[in-house]
Amino acid sequence: MSDMLFQLALAVVPAILAITLHEAAHGYAALAMGDDTARVAGRLSLNPLRHVDRVGTILLPGFLLLFQLLTLHRVVFMFGWAKPVPVSAWKFRDPRRGMAIVAMAGPAMNFFLAWLAALVMPAAAIEAGGLESVVVQFLIYFMLTNLVLGLFNLLPIPPLDGGRIAVGLLPLALAKAWARLERAGIVIVLLVVLVLPHVTGFDPVNAALEHILPWAFRTIFWLAGHDLDAADGRII
Repeated sequence: MSDMLFQLALAVVPAILAITLHEAAHGYAALAMGDDTARVAGRLSLNPLRHVDRVGTILLPGFLLLFQLLTLHRVVFMFGWAKPVPVSAWKFRDPRRGMAIVAMAGPAMNFFLAWLAALVMPAAAIEAGGLESVVVQFLIYFMLTNLVLGLFNLLPIPPLDGGRIAVGLLPLALAKAWARLERAGIVIVLLVVLVLPHVTGFDPVNAALEHILPWAFRTIFWLAGHDLDAADGRII
């Protein structure tokens, strides 16, 4: 039971921090460019409860969490979303570019948090490749959660951040067509993440992350002054 509670904490606490600060970053980026919509709506907050979506933050992640803990006794996959921070694009000097910058702020915050975790990671743990320490385990899970959230949100599918970045960068006619995907975007994401792997046996998101995550970890550690390739053990 204690091990299950520990696994639960390792899955839930980093996710709450990563999602909360991700959404707050959107709101603060919009505020910096003159849009106070999130602040007026009470969403410019570090309180996780302000960003809770009943389905995306509670029901779906809760089901995935309990199912994995009861069957696998550990958490290997999580998926969900928070309530989007409200943004009034018309308040920006260039609404399309402004929305792209606001969208970039979320993943940028996640990568920054992963870098902070790498900065405080004990050098001895990296050199030995050890995960015995509770602190080290938490930091690794925190890095993993933020890297996965940041990278996943860069998929160029509206309403994910990558989709809104694409709308801000594409030529106007193509951007308008791409923006229309937002109506069905979450359905497309759910089909790719939850349905496609069971129907075809191929999980494109997991396959991509398996290739990108080791590189992302090494890059973040390198930016924090650690060289994983020179370490005797493996921490990822």
